[in-house]
Amino acid sequence: MTQERIILGIDPGTIVMGYGVLTIEDRKPRLITMGVLKLDKLEDHYLRLRRIYERMLALIDEYLPDELAIDAPFFGKNVQSMLKLGRAQGAAIAAALNRDIPISEYAPLKIKMAITGNGQAAKEQVAGMLQHILHIPDENMLPYLDATDGLAAAFCHYLQTSRPASSGKAYSGWKDFIAKNPKKIRT
Repeated sequence: MTQERIILGIDPGTIVMGYGVLTIEDRKPRLITMGVLKLDKLEDHYLRLRRIYERMLALIDEYLPDELAIDAPFFGKNVQSMLKLGRAQGAAIAAALNRDIPISEYAPLKIKMAITGNGQAAKEQVAGMLQHILHIPDENMLPYLDATDGLAAAFCHYLQTSRPASSGKAYSGWKDFIAKNPKKIRT
């Protein structure tokens, strides 16, 4: 019997928040949805935080994710921007905590590296790779790269948590491998 997992990925923002939802069936990821929450019409920062929290709860209630993967804020030069971004991330995390969903944070560099193999990849490269890997038709791609950034967080989490389980054996070198696996060595 296969177990389905649903991962909600979030790219937090105070103007545009991106999200993507993946389902994993038989170790194969498939896009459920992706989108953005536009917050630019709300002038008050605190109203934006409330909207993020409410929308996150709605996404969680609609898609019932098993896990949340969120893009961790990077360190920028503008302290005020960083504080606002951190608050947006906190509002999203609080919603997940409210629904008892495990949370994993990933640095933007790690997400880009997992998707493209290049930690300095452009958002367009990340979107293109996700479109290719997940077989997303052109008409389902959104003009906002925040959506694919949210999806990238979910896909990165899938990659990080779906590796085959370790056999529990660790080897310090060839001699150690041979000593622990005498039947695998042919003479």
